[in-house]
Amino acid sequence: MRTPTIAGPPSVASGRSDALPAREHLPVNIAGRPVLDVVIPVYNEEKDLEPCVRRLHEHLLRTFPYGFRITVADNASTDTTPAVAAGLAAEVPEVCSVRLEEKGRGRALRTVWSGSDAPVLAYMDVDLSTDLNALLPLVAPLISGHSDLAIGSRLARSSRVVRGPKREFISRAYNLILRGSLAARFSDAQCGFKAIRRDVAERLLPMVEDTGWFFDTEMLVLAERAGLRIHEVPVDWVDDPDSTVHIVRTATEDLKGVWRVGRALATGSLPLDRLARPFGDDPRDRELTGVPGGLARQLVGFCVVGALSTLFYLALYSLFRLGVGPQAANAAALLVSAVANTAANRRLTFGVRGRDRAVRHQAQGLVVFAIGLALTSGSLAALGAASGDPAHSTELAVLIVANLAATVLRFLLFRLWVFPDRVPSRNER
Repeated sequence: MRTPTIAGPPSVASGRSDALPAREHLPVNIAGRPVLDVVIPVYNEEKDLEPCVRRLHEHLLRTFPYGFRITVADNASTDTTPAVAAGLAAEVPEVCSVRLEEKGRGRALRTVWSGSDAPVLAYMDVDLSTDLNALLPLVAPLISGHSDLAIGSRLARSSRVVRGPKREFISRAYNLILRGSLAARFSDAQCGFKAIRRDVAERLLPMVEDTGWFFDTEMLVLAERAGLRIHEVPVDWVDDPDSTVHIVRTATEDLKGVWRVGRALATGSLPLDRLARPFGDDPRDRELTGVPGGLARQLVGFCVVGALSTLFYLALYSLFRLGVGPQAANAAALLVSAVANTAANRRLTFGVRGRDRAVRHQAQGLVVFAIGLALTSGSLAALGAASGDPAHSTELAVLIVANLAATVLRFLLFRLWVFPDRVPSRNER
């Protein structure tokens, strides 16, 4: 079993001791050193590991023009996976294996990437759900010096994806959350098909805290916020029906990670200047949409407006409820409070002044209102079906919970659709 060697320290550029060197075409003809190191994290994959590694190896031999290595990173498997990996490493010259005694995909990637001597580091899932023909387009921009990271995207227009509606919904909802809460611009955070230049990884990996499934999402968010260039490749992808990923647990951990990273970005506790973009394009020298301060201000403003709007809505609902039924009272209260909420968020949260596009914004706000109406009305209908004639206090409790969910969705829609990329100009501040 071969162990990857530890790479040397990054070079220094532009007179800044902690800046990344300017992008350049990576060396591809150094004897004894692969250009690409593909990591396959595995846990109890004794049946699929060997055929998948041999398939990947054959593909790289046939299509990849430079030296490569395939590293099997075993995440504390309890079956015969370690023995299978060791057997492949002994038989195939380009394959090596690494054994970790703790689980965690992020931990496996950090361990192997940190010790690899290859200038381009990649990883893919063991099931090879992604069409391998996308591998060369994935890493080519990193070799040429065009980009710093590269990801496969199942959500690009030209991608061809075969998977169930539940996984499709979860994937799109997760990426919508990332766009709304962390101002992420990349399209697919969860695709197990990514690559990074080693010189970038040396600076970026120490800043990534997660050791599980959120690892690569956190890595992408930090890289993007620092101004690093992320290349996206449309991929063909077929879902693995035998996947062992626990969707609920993974989603819960991902949402915790989103909260942690969002809080760190909002407070400015991450030293993103260490990842300043090459060629003198430093994010500190220009205004970026969705910078931490802007996101924090928008969140605070939206929460304040939302709290006041909720109180206004509940007061209206109680007033209207004196004369009409719960559904009519809910619709009327939502309509009035939605108009007030859109106007307040337009001015206070997203810094839009004047009458320009005010009617359009209100129309879009009414669409958001309709979604909230469907959510809250559905909650009332479910309550009525479950308990027949619920007490007024019970109705209010259900509506509070439903409105909290509608509020989160409203912020995402306001930020991404109604007021996208809104940064106040200097004379508006």
